[in-house]
Amino acid sequence: MFRIGVDLGGTNIAVGVIDENYKIIGRGKVKTNAPRPAEEIFDSIKEAADLAIADAGISYDDVVCVGIGTPGSVNKDTGAIEFSNNLKFHNVPAKQMLEERFRKPVYLENDANAAALGEAVAGCGNGVKNFVAVTLGTGVGSGIIIDGKIYRGSNFCGGEMGHMVINVDGIPCNCGRKGCWEKYASATALVSQAVEAMEGNRDSLLWKTCNGDLNKVDGKSIFDALDMGDEVAKAVVDRYLYYVSIGLANVINALQPEAVCIGGGISGQGEKILKPIRDMVKTERYSVYAEKQAAIIPAALGNDAGIIGAALLDD
Repeated sequence: MFRIGVDLGGTNIAVGVIDENYKIIGRGKVKTNAPRPAEEIFDSIKEAADLAIADAGISYDDVVCVGIGTPGSVNKDTGAIEFSNNLKFHNVPAKQMLEERFRKPVYLENDANAAALGEAVAGCGNGVKNFVAVTLGTGVGSGIIIDGKIYRGSNFCGGEMGHMVINVDGIPCNCGRKGCWEKYASATALVSQAVEAMEGNRDSLLWKTCNGDLNKVDGKSIFDALDMGDEVAKAVVDRYLYYVSIGLANVINALQPEAVCIGGGISGQGEKILKPIRDMVKTERYSVYAEKQAAIIPAALGNDAGIIGAALLDD
C-alpha cells in the first residue's frame, strides 16, 4: 500500500506517492496561486494528487492515507489550520474539507515539522529519536523531533527556532521582535549582508560574480566570489556562518539532540560551511565535556523532505 505526501507551499503544491521504502514513485505539481479561498486551494491539492496517482500508475484504492505539510500552525485536535500568513488562512477546518475530497484519512502538520520528520526517518537522520532540522532559506525554518515524535508545544506553535533573538534590539523582524536568528542566518540575510559589503567595496569580486547587478546577488554568486579568493566575500561568509553557529549552539544547548541537520540551498556547499560551523559551535556549546555530542550534518532529501515527511504523518 502507498501513502500520499503533500507539500503545500505559497507558490507550488507538490505531491508525491510514497512506497513502503520511503521512495517517491509518482509526482504531481500545480501552482498554489495564493491567496485565494481555501476551497479552491484544496481542490488544487486534489488535482495535484490525481496527477501523482496517474504518474505512479496506481489508483486511490492502493492509498491508505494523505499527509499534508502546510505553512502556519495546525491544531492537531481539531484538524484546523489555525493561522497561515502565506496562505491567508485563519481557523480553516482543513482536515474535514480535505477528507471530503479524498475519502481517505488526512493528516496535517506544519511544513517545517513535516520536513524534519522526513529527514529524521528517511533522510540524514537515519532513524534517530532526537533530532532537529534547520532550513536556511527565505527565513529560518525548523522542526524538532523528540523520542521519534514531532514536538509541537502545548499550542501547536512549538519549534520556531528562527524567532529566537540572538541580537537584542537588532534588526526588526516580520514577527514583531528585533534581532531574530532568521534576520541574520537565513539565505535572505546572507544576500543582504553581501550587498551591504559590496556597496563599500567596489573592487570586490562580488561585483563580477553578479555581473554588476545587485539584484542578481544570491548564494551562488557569493560563494563563487569566495572560491575566487575574494577577501570581502570571505569576510561576509565568515560573519554569516558565525550568526548561523550562534543560533545552532542555542538549539543544541536547549535540546541536546543526537543530530541537527542543515538544509536549504546553502547546505549544498557541504563541508565548506559545515566545518567552520562545527568549529564555532564547539566554542559555544554547554556540553563541552559530554561524551556524546550533537552531530551537525547536511540534509539529504532536499525539496522532497516535506513530501516524504507529510506522507509519514499519522495521529
